[in-house]
Amino acid sequence: AKGKGQAQARVNISAALVEDIINLEETSEDMQAVVDALKEDFSRNLNIRTSPGAFDHITVVTKDGKFPLNQLGQILQKSPQLIIVNMTNFPESTAAAMKAIRESGMNLNPEVDGTIIRIPIPKITREHRESLAKLAKQSVNKSKDALRKVRSKSVTQIKKSKNKVSEDTIWMLEKQIQQMADDAAAEMDKLLAAKTKELLG
Repeated sequence: AKGKGQAQARVNISAALVEDIINLEETSEDMQAVVDALKEDFSRNLNIRTSPGAFDHITVVTKDGKFPLNQLGQILQKSPQLIIVNMTNFPESTAAAMKAIRESGMNLNPEVDGTIIRIPIPKITREHRESLAKLAKQSVNKSKDALRKVRSKSVTQIKKSKNKVSEDTIWMLEKQIQQMADDAAAEMDKLLAAKTKELLG
């Protein structure tokens, strides 16, 4: 594998030179947004340890609108196996909060006691770790699809200018966008590798 040592020569076109063809910075931001959304998904939804912070973003649907759980109740960790949500400030939303926790996809079975919701945290099984690792892979595949859409959209946009600019410029731009997509995909693969290691240990 003698080609290994020589990385592909990278193209680096000045964004200013091609701004009437395509906004490369915007393309880069769109790709980065896909990567950031994946990071957010990993940290929010794919944790082994269920911490109080994992509940902050659960959306509770009340008759007054949708609210994050942490705005309606006080979330406390009583022990590694028990999290409590104190709904004293909004007792009328207790049932809605219960429903939101039960349907959060976190595999929880909350119990209510007046305005206190008790959430026993299930023991982490190997199956649970493996299913989280599968979900992580699915998330990355979805993100890569989103990335491909950003890339295709940009390439389509460049091709519209083929009467105005040289074939070389089009080729260079396509190559640059492919590089940007490859970099973003490589970052996703790193995130997946780290997350899989964390989940499967």
